[in-house]
Amino acid sequence: MIPDFSLQDLSGATRFLKDYRGKTVLINFTTTWCPYCTREIPSLKNMYSSFNARGFELIAIYVNESREKVTSFTSKNDLPWTVLLDSDGTVAKMFGVTGVPTKFLVKKDGSIACGPCVNVDTRIDELLKE
Repeated sequence: MIPDFSLQDLSGATRFLKDYRGKTVLINFTTTWCPYCTREIPSLKNMYSSFNARGFELIAIYVNESREKVTSFTSKNDLPWTVLLDSDGTVAKMFGVTGVPTKFLVKKDGSIACGPCVNVDTRIDELLKE
């Protein structure tokens, strides 16, 4: 089972991973300054729009970044998914994240399907059929 955690979203509300049970969730540890992270936004948007109606959620966790910087970045890039702040990197450390982007795919029951994951598109489709 994946460890539960809570982080604040951009509005200051606390979000818990357990609130997403029953859905297939892609957790993406990322930053505003990572060029690869920025380049993958269009493909993540396509993935999100393709799978969201079928019970898929994407949670972007911005590591060691300020609320102001992440708010500006996400607004500029019009991100449709949940954005959380790991301001001190605690959750990233809990997951053993050593670089960004790092992705974890979580099954509906809260267990890890893969992590860190490389190619997740086909795996997400399989999990949504379960």
